[in-house]
Amino acid sequence: MIEIIILSTGESRLETRGFQGSECREASRALEAALGKKITDIVTAEFHESEVVQPSHLEQKE
Repeated sequence: MIEIIILSTGESRLETRGFQGSECREASRALEAALGKKITDIVTAEFHESEVVQPSHLEQKE
């Protein structure tokens, strides 16, 4: 989920939720470009979580 918060000063803020690692930056890239110049970039704890990669197949040993 990406939430766009517009403050009474006219400034805007993007908050992403439910993304792990750098997925949030990829998901919000187009919105950030549309909103204009970025002033700050604060990452959440989810940003530092590693992405889980599932194996595509399993091998069985005899």
